Amino acid sequence: MTVETGKMAPQFELEASNGETVKLSDYRGKNVVLYFYPKDMTPGCTTEACDFRDQHEQFADLDAVILGVSPDPKNKHEKFVEKHGLPFLLLVDENHETAEDYGVWKLKKNFGKEYMGIERSTFIIDKEGNIAKEWRKVKVKGHVEEALNYIKKNLQ
Repeated sequence: MTVETGKMAPQFELEASNGETVKLSDYRGKNVVLYFYPKDMTPGCTTEACDFRDQHEQFADLDAVILGVSPDPKNKHEKFVEKHGLPFLLLVDENHETAEDYGVWKLKKNFGKEYMGIERSTFIIDKEGNIAKEWRKVKVKGHVEEALNYIKKNLQ
């Protein structure tokens, strides 16, 4: 499946950090910030999650919901949410089907080793369920503000 700006976002149904099952269709009528990150409790992922946490109210004021997705199991998500006071749901994608649907499950290289993993990416999904904007190979610094500004300028 190919993700294209302006096209319908791939649907998913995943377990959330609160134990509920979440479907993308649950958020029809709201803007969705769907961000994929490699791993709970790692420095870059913690910074990104805390940046989203710190801007959570501004996103909510724009009728936008934040959802984080990684291959980590629910118990790791629960600890991550609790440790950092995250006010949004983290979704469990252990079999990386959703990551594959969004084209973010990639071959990565680190210290000479190759492995499959999440390419840090964010998708803004509009109130009708279409991909409005995508960022791939995200650099954490300044990214949350960039996503917030995109919604302010384009989806109000």
